[in-house]
Amino acid sequence: MTTLSARPRLFALTWPMLLELLLGIGIGVIGTALAARLSDNSGAAFGLANQVFAAVFVLFRVIGAGVSVAVTQALGAGRRDQADAVARAVVGASTWLGAGGAVVALLAAGPLLTLVNAPPEVAPLAKVLLQALAPALMLDAWNANMSSVMRSHLRSREALAVVIVIQVITLMVALLAMPRLGLVGYALACTCGRGMGLMLHILLWRSRLDLRLRAADWWRLVRAPLKTVLHIGIPGAAENISWRLAFMTSLAAIAQLGAHALATHAYTMQFLHVILMFSLAISFAVEIMVGHMIGAGKLHAANRLVRRSLALGIALALIVSSAFALAGPWLLTRFTSDPGIVALGCTLLWWTMLVEPGRSFNLVVINALRAAGDARYPVMVGSASMAIVLAGGSWFLGVYLGWGLVGVWIAYAADEWIRGLLMWRRWATLGWLPYARAAHRRLRHAKAG
Repeated sequence: MTTLSARPRLFALTWPMLLELLLGIGIGVIGTALAARLSDNSGAAFGLANQVFAAVFVLFRVIGAGVSVAVTQALGAGRRDQADAVARAVVGASTWLGAGGAVVALLAAGPLLTLVNAPPEVAPLAKVLLQALAPALMLDAWNANMSSVMRSHLRSREALAVVIVIQVITLMVALLAMPRLGLVGYALACTCGRGMGLMLHILLWRSRLDLRLRAADWWRLVRAPLKTVLHIGIPGAAENISWRLAFMTSLAAIAQLGAHALATHAYTMQFLHVILMFSLAISFAVEIMVGHMIGAGKLHAANRLVRRSLALGIALALIVSSAFALAGPWLLTRFTSDPGIVALGCTLLWWTMLVEPGRSFNLVVINALRAAGDARYPVMVGSASMAIVLAGGSWFLGVYLGWGLVGVWIAYAADEWIRGLLMWRRWATLGWLPYARAAHRRLRHAKAG
């Protein structure tokens, strides 16, 4: 059983995830800085290609959004056999999704960049990078889901160790390759790091989880366990896809403002990603803990945990975003010497203090709702705000009214707060409770059978 008190468990799960996420973002920041040394166009292309890469990665959320919940609920209910069946099925599904994502990156890089209005001076560089990232995308499908299984078994430290190895290799290869190969050198570095990560995950599954993958596990799609995963994963992926499409629409609006605005956005977003990692780490830990609690029938404990975790997430978001806003002039000059980009980026970092507390509601509460089995509400309620406020607001405020990137940031903040407060209302009024009880009954009856 996994029923330690909430406070030490939350910290024990959160800090490895926080370091894991910060390492990933850190490599992205370093990659952006290396690309910016080549030219501001290369920096803009790096940021744009990575956003499109992230949009294609959303395909994996069909599985990834459900695997953690399915495994944690099964473990909480004492059904290790069911948890292992889910893990094996997810590996096969990851193969097919990863292959599909790689094909999209190779064949549709040009059209995807056209959709986001990539400027003529940026598009060719971004296309080459996106196509070169195709093998890394395939490897990411396996690594992301195998790491989720590790964390669901409360093996966060081992998952962190794998990420450290991946990022160290990525950094070393990038430092050697990018001065010679340009942006393609970064793609080579990502492929090398992720390839090592996959080998380590296979070894850790054997040594820590006593899970040995058979040859058929790499390609076979097993219906029963995948049905459980998809019950959570499809709504979770739909919510993520809705946000990603809205964000890409806002990126297309920014591209209309020119390469200068696109470079400013690319640099500032690196810091935004670091800020949100604190709330994201808490939300992942909450999802794992709530899943275990739902499986064990500890619904009151789950409710108390979410309330405490949300307060912590909001406080950290304010503290960290304030620190980055104060350090903005120094941080941005690490990327560019253009005074216009530095000044505008500093303004955006101050607006980020409004964006991030609202985002904490979404990250913490949506993951808790998903872990409780209430996966459809976030996408049903949030999609309208994403389309109207995030996507439409970015165009209206940023382009139509001429407020530029400040208008886009206001749209970001408004969307996060509207969705966040709606998610909190769902949790506070116990709208998730029937789904949690149904999940616990299903697992209990399966155990009895």
